[in-house]
Amino acid sequence: MIYIADSAVFIMGKDIDPSRLVTVSAVVGELRSHEASMRFELACEGGARVESADPVWRQKVMDAAGSTRDSEELSATDIDVLAKALEYGDEAVLLTDDYAVQNTASVLGIRFMPVVQKKIRDVLEWEKECFGCRRRFPAGDICPVCGSDLKKKRKRKI
Repeated sequence: MIYIADSAVFIMGKDIDPSRLVTVSAVVGELRSHEASMRFELACEGGARVESADPVWRQKVMDAAGSTRDSEELSATDIDVLAKALEYGDEAVLLTDDYAVQNTASVLGIRFMPVVQKKIRDVLEWEKECFGCRRRFPAGDICPVCGSDLKKKRKRKI
């Protein structure tokens, strides 16, 4: 089994055999604390690998995130981590506490395990609802009808 590590693994500390740990370079950029950086360095000394995400897998992730409307929530790092897990296929388990990442992973058939948070219970599809007129839209920040702000709302469970 290969464990694909999101930044939460190093920020929160997760006891995983480092020789079975893979992450992406963008995760390293998210490690702001001395403790998280130290955990990352120790994992690398123990055999953890930093790999690049393939653009083909990144596109598959973006397509899936677009279908659930999680694309607005996912960072470039999230997309890279998901792409790496997708690339490893059935031999990978993604370690993340990010609910948008877990939601997208579920749609893609990627196994995942939370680091310290609870695991999502349902796969959700999102949309935007206007504060003013209450109309719903697939995306955006401003209502095209009345000009009010749009807020994220659950559309349905998948």
